[in-house]
This record gives sequence, C-alpha cells and structure tokens, in this order.
Amino acid sequence: MFTLIKNAKIYAPEFIGIKSLLICGEKITWMGETFPCEETLPGLKIIDAEGMALIPGIVDGHVHITGGGGEGGAATRTPELLLSDMVKGGVTTVIGLTGTDDVTRSTGALIAKANGLTEEGVTAFAMTGSYQLPIKPICGGIREDIVLIDRIIGVGEIAISDHRSSQPTFDEFMQVASAARVGGMLSGKCGLVNVHLGDGKRGLEYLFRAAETELPISQFIPTHMNRNPWLFEDARKYAKMGGYVDFTSSTTPIFLEEGEVKCSKAIKTLLDDGIPASHISLSSDGQGSMPMFDETGNYTGITIGRVTSVHEEFTDTVLKEGVSMEDAVRTVSTTTADHCKLRGKGHIKEGFDADILLLDKDSLEIKYVFARGRMMMEDKKILAKGTFE
Repeated sequence: MFTLIKNAKIYAPEFIGIKSLLICGEKITWMGETFPCEETLPGLKIIDAEGMALIPGIVDGHVHITGGGGEGGAATRTPELLLSDMVKGGVTTVIGLTGTDDVTRSTGALIAKANGLTEEGVTAFAMTGSYQLPIKPICGGIREDIVLIDRIIGVGEIAISDHRSSQPTFDEFMQVASAARVGGMLSGKCGLVNVHLGDGKRGLEYLFRAAETELPISQFIPTHMNRNPWLFEDARKYAKMGGYVDFTSSTTPIFLEEGEVKCSKAIKTLLDDGIPASHISLSSDGQGSMPMFDETGNYTGITIGRVTSVHEEFTDTVLKEGVSMEDAVRTVSTTTADHCKLRGKGHIKEGFDADILLLDKDSLEIKYVFARGRMMMEDKKILAKGTFE
C-alpha cells in the first residue's frame, strides 16, 4: 500500500517547506517536490494536503495505559486506555506507567497492554515500577527488566514530595537511578527515571541534589512540574541547570484556580527564559486519576486524565501564546522521542516511521492521523478502534 501526501506544510519539527512525501508500509520512503511515479505506481492513494500542516504524531510520555487511580477506593480505579482516544488526540506513541496502585495493577499487565496497543497499530512502551520503592521487577531487578524486556525502557513513575510516595531516602532514590542508567547502557535504551512530583514543599530537592552526583542531569524526567507555583519555579531553575522538564496537560478548572500553571503558559515562560524546546515536553497523564485532597490529605473527589489534552494544549501554545510551530511540535513529539531514544519517532524523515498528523493550518484541528503508515483518521473520521470498542 502506497500513500502520497502532496502539498503539505511540513514541520519535521523544523519547517522544511511545502513538500510531498510517500508512505510505503510503515515508513516514510520519499520526500520531495514532485513524486516521479505518481501516474504509474499501482494502487497509489493520493491525499492533497493543500491548506494543511504536517507534523510528527504526538509522543505521549506519561500514560496510565492499564488505568490508574484507586485513591478513593476500588470504585475510583480508572479504565484502560482506548485506541480510539489515542487516534482522536493524534497520539501515535505512548509510554505506559503504573502509578499509586501497584497492588491491583502490575508491570506484567502494563507490558501486555503495550503489546496489545502495538498490535492494534500504534506504538507503546512501558516503564517498570510504580510510585513506591522498592520496585517490584519482573526479571529480578531494574537492570534485568530494562535489558531483557523489549517494551521496558526505564523506571517510573517514582513518587517524591507526595504523601502517596513511599518516602524513599535520597540514597534509595539514587540507587534506582543508577540501576536504570546501567540497564539503559546495556540495552541501548534510554534507561531514564520518570519522577512524579507531588505538592510537597520539598519540591525538587532530590533532583537538585542528584545534579551534584556522578549521574547526568538528563537521567531524570520530572513530571507534573506545572502543578503549583513553587514547583513551577523549581522547574524553571532546574531547566536552567540543563535538566529536562515535563508538564502535564490534563487539568481541571479547580486545579487552575488553585494555582496550577496552564501548560501553554508554562511552555511560553520557559522558552522566554531561554530554555530550548528540546528540554521541554508535554504529556497527558492519560487515564491517570486526578484526585483532590483537602489540606490535611483527606480524599475529596476525583476525575481522569485525557490523552486528547496534549493536542489541546499544543493548539493553545501556538494560537494563544504565540509559540512557533517548530517549538510547539518539539514539546509534544520530538523532545520525548529523542530523550527516550525512541528510534524512528518524533521526526518527519525518510526512513522514519510514518507517524503523521495533518492539521488545518489555521485552527490546527486534526484532520488525518497515520500511525506506522496506517490511516487511523480520515477527514476527521476515526477509522481505527480497539478490539473491543
């Protein structure tokens, strides 16, 4: 099956002009001005993308693909991620994690779900572990999980500065990071540690201390860095030190009223600080619970993260905050793909996976979605759904 996309404004993420590209199987196999075999290639499907912007598919680095939650009891456990939600939000690659609940959720289930999503046409990876330390590895250790299990690329999300964490010591935290790093080196994977930041006043204390050790500052992905004003200020300081920061796009009006920094504004602020977009990422916390607690830590209510929120914040970043398309694309695709060593992802290049979004060039509404060369959305109609949808 061949698909030719013509006359698209291509952001790869850098703007490379109005060009055409050919999809063959799962890959982008040609890019240029005029395809020489348009009239002669059998079975060629042609999409005229005039008036559309073409960008890499969204790479969402923080999704609870098997569901999360449970902070309000068994009835508040959230459901698994649906393929159609990914398509609706233009998400073509996800990294799955386990959160608070490592009792009724497991890394084994996470790997199975990642395999299932990949069989359904998108791409999914996973992290071993959960909020708590010690980790419950499948193969006997963190290094072993990363080296021996294809889908596992790192560890997380490890919770710090949160009343739901296991309150690890700094040494315990660094032992996990060291094991993840060695596992990544031995496997050729990223071996990163995804770090959940809560509302605690200690904020990024452990990561500031980690920056003074032998481990590189790039070893960590601190996430939820926009959840309150003081943590956001830590994020600005940490980014200026050369660290990577990840903002969470799923939110509620209540969270924003209480001081959470809207993602689009957070991205604009860091870019204005001189932080490169290659160190800023946006993730959804999709299917994760978004519990609410009072000042004494008592549960008061819950809602759920949405993978579609990444595209929504991407749109606001460009249209409301005036950030360039190039930088905005990096925050939702390229930064995570590069930092997590996801080969073939996050760029529009010959030989890379055909994970492609076609957007209305003015509204940035998603019109077409391709994942590994398969058309998942056509003219805003979702074509691909999960096995049981």
